[in-house]
Amino acid sequence: MVQDSTSLPPTTGRDSSARPGDAAAAEETTPAEGETGRVLFGRVAAAVLGGALLFTAFPPLDWWWCAPAGLALIVAAIHRARPKRAAWLGYLAALVFLLPALAWVRTIGDDVWLMLVGVESLFYAAMAALAAPVFRLRWWPLAFGGLWVAMEWARGLVPIGGFPWARMAFSQGESLFTSYAALGGAPLVSFAVALCGALLAHAALTGHARPALRAVPVALALAVPVLGLAVPRHGDEGRSVNIGIVQGSVPGRGMYVMGDEPAVVLKNHANETKRLAQAARDGKVLKPDIVVLPENSTDIDPYRSEFARAIIDDSVKDVGVPTLVGAVVAIGDSERATRSLVWDPVTGPGAYYDKQHLVPFGEYTPFKEIVLALWERANLVGRQSVAGTKPGDLKMGPVTIGAVNCYEVAYDDTVRGTVRAGGTPLVVQTNNASYALSNLPWQQLAMSKLRAVEHNRAVVTAATTGISAYVTPDGKVSWQTRELVADMNVVKVPVRTQETIATKVGSGPEWALMVMGAVAVGVAMLRGRRRVTT
Repeated sequence: MVQDSTSLPPTTGRDSSARPGDAAAAEETTPAEGETGRVLFGRVAAAVLGGALLFTAFPPLDWWWCAPAGLALIVAAIHRARPKRAAWLGYLAALVFLLPALAWVRTIGDDVWLMLVGVESLFYAAMAALAAPVFRLRWWPLAFGGLWVAMEWARGLVPIGGFPWARMAFSQGESLFTSYAALGGAPLVSFAVALCGALLAHAALTGHARPALRAVPVALALAVPVLGLAVPRHGDEGRSVNIGIVQGSVPGRGMYVMGDEPAVVLKNHANETKRLAQAARDGKVLKPDIVVLPENSTDIDPYRSEFARAIIDDSVKDVGVPTLVGAVVAIGDSERATRSLVWDPVTGPGAYYDKQHLVPFGEYTPFKEIVLALWERANLVGRQSVAGTKPGDLKMGPVTIGAVNCYEVAYDDTVRGTVRAGGTPLVVQTNNASYALSNLPWQQLAMSKLRAVEHNRAVVTAATTGISAYVTPDGKVSWQTRELVADMNVVKVPVRTQETIATKVGSGPEWALMVMGAVAVGVAMLRGRRRVTT
């Protein structure tokens, strides 16, 4: 990135007689007291372009290399700005990024989309304000990366359970940065991208007269993704399992995907399961050891409906192997659970996993009384879901799968807990029918790619309307469906048991990076106060 010296303020407060490369002077930089309209325009332009580049890094465009470039521009926008100005510039960049990245939320309503983006952008504003004093430090690119990780951690925690969608790591499903997932999980991937972008900005913003000194941060920026290739990875263990994947599709669109005809979704998936069974008998596909159906593959509770139970049982008996069924089941008179249910061809329904991370306003209503009074659409939630408390390790035939349910694939702790409990391969049941043909299914598939590398596990995704897929432990998509079509296949999936460093150390790297960012803010603010008093 080439930065016009007139578009942003100089990076130090020195005059032209100061020695180039004077580290002590560079460390004591302070924001310019007054900025011309031209300088402010340069900041705004950098924030807008940076946010736009971040969006292009995410699926379905998948221009992953745009992520560090976009972050470099955002850093350039807030560099040496006072905290208040840095905050609104960070907010602006986030708006430009998140409005298109989360456009799939418009299915629920434009008001919900705008409200969500507005709230999520506040985290970027806070991060930018905290980063403003950090630019006084020599090692600010590292500190900025730590602050970025802290911002994404906070987004995944609050409000109402957090919203970890559109984390920087999820733009790197197949990139030079992906391997870092096996070392420190999604947080380390985000940090590596942020560090690379900050180093590029450092090279453009530093006023060194000697080109060799400016080349150092460029070389370091290039080294960050390349060094990811040195992260140790596990190999094949010589064991595999044949998994049938069923995508039955649904009749409706948007918020009314189930259509008006009762049991149509159940019948679609039962019929597609029977088609898979026939294809296996005819030798057109491999004989499955287990079969996986999507989340909500039955629109009727099989525990309470003999009709639904009979249809599922008939299709499972036809395929002849344990089948994972996705169902919303009633608990008591007023609650429900989103359940991954193992259905045996002989004994029927057995072990199950209940979704732990529930979708607010989709599976339950936060602040129920207030929300229901203000928004009629909130009544579409119906029964309130109850979160599960146990990991998704489910014994199915020759393997113990790791069940992850839809929205949960974005949460580090849920996926890691399932792997640690013995789940291999990972199975993601999802229902993206309301968001078909939007950017959501592609973004969710990118998360599965990253999780595969992070935990050295194959990932099988079964979706009602797509995208169903098989992702290898190397993060490569080996097979996938089109959207809005009924489809099925049987894939041969490696069974891996060796754990990556990321699986073993858990959230340790994330906390270390966040502490580094917090320490940087503290040191920078302390030095700022000392300058004022002296």
